[in-house]
Amino acid sequence: MSLFLGIDTSNYTTSCALYDSEIGKVTSLKKLLPVKSGEKGIRQSDAVFHHTKQLPQLIRELLGDSPEPDCVSCSVAPRNAHGSYMPCFLVGESSAVMIASACNIPCYRTFHQCGHILAALYSCNRLDLAASGDSFIALHVSGGTTDLLLCKGNKENVLDISQIGGSLDLKAGQAVDRTGVMLGLDFPCGPELERLAMKSERSFKINPVIRGTSCCLSGLENMCRHMLESGEMYCDIARFCLEYLGSSIRSITFNALEQYGKMPVVFAGGVMSDSIIRDMLAESFDSYFAKPEYSCDNAAGVAIFGALKEGKAL
Repeated sequence: MSLFLGIDTSNYTTSCALYDSEIGKVTSLKKLLPVKSGEKGIRQSDAVFHHTKQLPQLIRELLGDSPEPDCVSCSVAPRNAHGSYMPCFLVGESSAVMIASACNIPCYRTFHQCGHILAALYSCNRLDLAASGDSFIALHVSGGTTDLLLCKGNKENVLDISQIGGSLDLKAGQAVDRTGVMLGLDFPCGPELERLAMKSERSFKINPVIRGTSCCLSGLENMCRHMLESGEMYCDIARFCLEYLGSSIRSITFNALEQYGKMPVVFAGGVMSDSIIRDMLAESFDSYFAKPEYSCDNAAGVAIFGALKEGKAL
């Protein structure tokens, strides 16, 4: 048995996962950080505190009577970019280092974004893209990220990731949560906003603000607030928000494919678990989507990163 432990302590979720490379199975556990009703986020000091409480319990439950893992991997920052840093990732990194030292096994460090992409590839049975050296486009769309990425498999780094576009201001997940809180939903608002939007019978003509392979989303919050003040139905506001995001993502993806050539497109991140947005995109590209449990924050891709580093993921 070849087991690979992954740990991810992102801004809103404590996650750990075991990947068994012999049968290609991921076992994952995660727990959301508590956010007070009506608030739009959580302070880093509170995130660190809750991760410190939650992570040992989850790892204990995950490992149970399992054999010792071959290695442990962790995410250490949101992205592989200068200045990308959040204190909450220190909880996962320090835990991974301690486990590796106690078990005398390797400890590999990666980034939250890389974990999302690998989880999506695993979920849609396209881990071959990480090993083939072929290029593909990835959209990482979440509360803190709306990035359009050019990716290529690399034996040493697992994935070479270059940002080629995305949102120039507000992130898609922020737009979802701000609109949701505006409508009285609990944070994080994604699933509730989707359920609300499904009740709408409206169809909207969307004119997103596009700058090549980048988009601007800051005006969406103001448009939704104007709809609310004008007495529009809550379900219609929710639908407009999601359709606007889907249209924006579709436009910048089209532009990227025109610029860089035809290639597979992988959609990752919590926002991409929304069925309304997925349906808008699935019919437009050679698209691959993570299942909802692998779209939201999780440690599956981080665990798979370790297996790829050891040459045992495929």
